[in-house]
Amino acid sequence: MTSRANAGRTVVAQISMTLDGRVSGPGGPYDMQVIAGHATTDAAHQRGADVLGTATTALMGRGNYEGFYGYWPPVAQDERADPRDRNIARWLDEVEKVVFSTTMTDAPWANSRIADGGPVEEVRRLRGTDGGDILVVNSSSLIRQLLGAGELDRIHIDLVPEVAGSGATLFEAGLPSSTWTLTKSVIADDGTVLLTYDRT
Repeated sequence: MTSRANAGRTVVAQISMTLDGRVSGPGGPYDMQVIAGHATTDAAHQRGADVLGTATTALMGRGNYEGFYGYWPPVAQDERADPRDRNIARWLDEVEKVVFSTTMTDAPWANSRIADGGPVEEVRRLRGTDGGDILVVNSSSLIRQLLGAGELDRIHIDLVPEVAGSGATLFEAGLPSSTWTLTKSVIADDGTVLLTYDRT
């Protein structure tokens, strides 16, 4: 439960990062090798089920949307896939997906639309609508904008036991100060620490 005074739905972010604070590797924003290897533990799957289970809207940047669309839809029908992954794929098919892009003209995935404005304006509008949590799906640029505007209520950080050495970071200079309370922590078998913070 969030302690935010903002009315309406809870805005939640989930992101993975390395011990040195990187959300991608040295190969660029789509270099997820250092992180992806830690996404298959039982604790990671349970985390995904918990987070997705309360969300009815997903916010994505163009890169995440295109990457997810290229990977997840076939998993829903793949009988050889982990049943937990098939559940994620089904959720992604069915959930309302709002994409933020200045270059996309079409969002072909079912239940998708391109946002008319920026993430802050969209979140403020969505807060006044019915539904479950509004989830920012692993997009550091969207998370930073919502943090800057005070529109993020909860953040799940999966801290993987890796040092990337270089790559993009989530927390950049210039963000306003804010205070958060650790409300849950789980240590996965591979040493990843799954942290949940609520804004206080």
